[in-house]
Amino acid sequence: MTMNHPAPGRGGATTMRGFFKDRSVSDHKLTRATLRRILTFARPYRGRLAVFLLLIALEAAAGAVTPMLFRTLIDDGIANSDTRLVLGIAAVVVALALFSAGLSVADRWVSSQVGEGLILDLRTAVFDHVQRMPLAFFSRSRTGALVQRLNGDVLGAQQAFTSTLQNTVSNGLTVVFVLAAMFSMSWQLTALSLVLLPAFVFPARWFGKRMAVITRESYDLNADAAQIMNERFNVAGAHLVKVFGDPARESAAYAAQAGRVRDIGVRRALLSTWFRVGLTTLASVAIAIIYGLGGVMAIRGELTVGVVVAMAAYLGRLYGPLTSLSNVQVDVMTALVSFERVLEVLDLEPTVAEKPHASDLRAAVRQTGASVELDHVTFRYPGADDVSLASLESVAALRHDVTHDTLTGVSFTVPAGHMVALVGPSGAGKTTISQLVSRMYDPTAGTVRVAGQDLRDVTFESLRATVGVVSQEAHLFHDTIAGNLRFARPDATDAQLVAALRQAHVWELVESLPDGLDTVVGDRGYRLSGGERQRLAIARLLLKAPDVVVLDEATAHLDSESEAAVQVALDEALQGRTSLVIAHRLSTVRQADAIVVVEHGRVVEHGTHADLVARGGLYAELYRTQFRGHDDEPAVA
Repeated sequence: MTMNHPAPGRGGATTMRGFFKDRSVSDHKLTRATLRRILTFARPYRGRLAVFLLLIALEAAAGAVTPMLFRTLIDDGIANSDTRLVLGIAAVVVALALFSAGLSVADRWVSSQVGEGLILDLRTAVFDHVQRMPLAFFSRSRTGALVQRLNGDVLGAQQAFTSTLQNTVSNGLTVVFVLAAMFSMSWQLTALSLVLLPAFVFPARWFGKRMAVITRESYDLNADAAQIMNERFNVAGAHLVKVFGDPARESAAYAAQAGRVRDIGVRRALLSTWFRVGLTTLASVAIAIIYGLGGVMAIRGELTVGVVVAMAAYLGRLYGPLTSLSNVQVDVMTALVSFERVLEVLDLEPTVAEKPHASDLRAAVRQTGASVELDHVTFRYPGADDVSLASLESVAALRHDVTHDTLTGVSFTVPAGHMVALVGPSGAGKTTISQLVSRMYDPTAGTVRVAGQDLRDVTFESLRATVGVVSQEAHLFHDTIAGNLRFARPDATDAQLVAALRQAHVWELVESLPDGLDTVVGDRGYRLSGGERQRLAIARLLLKAPDVVVLDEATAHLDSESEAAVQVALDEALQGRTSLVIAHRLSTVRQADAIVVVEHGRVVEHGTHADLVARGGLYAELYRTQFRGHDDEPAVA
């Protein structure tokens, strides 16, 4: 008779898995506050967890009873030729097996309810929190690291209350029940079984350390291979490769990386096989020793044959759980550290947040009009320690470099229904001003107001409804045209979509497409030209119908024909609205009611086009330097 290892029951599948985890987590310390917060996530499931633990206990007890029945069957049934007893015990064994199977299904059903519920709770909590983070958070954090928190760490966290809890409780109860039964039958064989335990634990730990190193290396190599694909298979990366790359070189580089993944996979598979074969062989040797010594004792009359068989069966149920329990700290801490990494994100407070009793900006706009005012605004971009986490940036520690003011004492007003253009050299702070008006950031000092309301005192919902933005990079999701438009207004009808597209002078294009509004625009909208994407972005703005429009060089990267089409659409979009325009073309600047010239984060000039040209300052210098010799209306920086 041989013993399968890992043993039947809970311990087997997790014994090897636990040893292959990084043991550095076992040295990690969790605070009591963190543990209390972890338990709060389990509170809604405490009733089902109690049922879960009861089912595990019953299953462990049922498993411990079976070898005792074997002993009775052999010693009292077979030895005494009692057919009725033999058949009766066999029937009980079958019933017990069916009962255990039912318990397994039941505890899996309960554990899946708890586990999937926790996954839902954690994922929605992280997603909701992350989307409330300021723009600076996303500019620093790696997207892949955020996705890992939503996927890998959340899955690891839920294991604290499902598989890790299940295995720990089940293995612990199994060891208690088995040892109690073994000691009641033969303390000598039980002591011998425990003496043989180090032969399982120490080799397993050695293999586990080796496997942890190989597993970490495998993860790194796979991540590098995935990074190559992520960078080459998005539209922008694919375009760059086709323009500058060499397909043969790219294929060779990927093949070399994939080859390293293959090699580490072979090493991992071989080491894993040696681990399993070694433990199975040791288990067989232990069984042979028990049968040998127990057989001698049975011949001498010190034990019955039934006891020997039962002891061997119990041995098969002892080593797997005991070996797994010796590694329980790593399993538990791995799950709890994943929980801590999730909480780390949830604990990062947004630097731009809505006040508890914020007001509705739309009411003020209806009363006074949608004026925009910057009042002595000074702004400094937040430091890394204010908006980010080292683990999300893949650095050992966040830098604490002192940042300098990007804007200093900026003041100007855009009256309701007027257009003001922002002009200045690159890096002067124009885009920063536009981001303050849409409250991507809050000013370090001073106040940004719309309709006389400090933006820090209004709700995000009303601000989004009031202020619309079109940037120089119009982003579209991998969705249909209708889906991208309805992102601004989910309840919009097809007729309203068509009206917005007509107003943006792009309906003829959409109508000519085979699928019309249901046309999928592709990753970032790359199935469309730059001008088409911009006009769709303008249509999205028109569908939203904001009172304030911010244009951040919306025609900066377009050819002349596309720019002309987009400019016509912009003229439609700006009619009757308060507009803050980061100027690109002189025609836009000349149409503005006023021009604000920014340099080094300060307002250095303010006036109309004619006034500023006549004044001979920075604006006039930009005008003469950039457009000397051009008869048409050229671009302004």
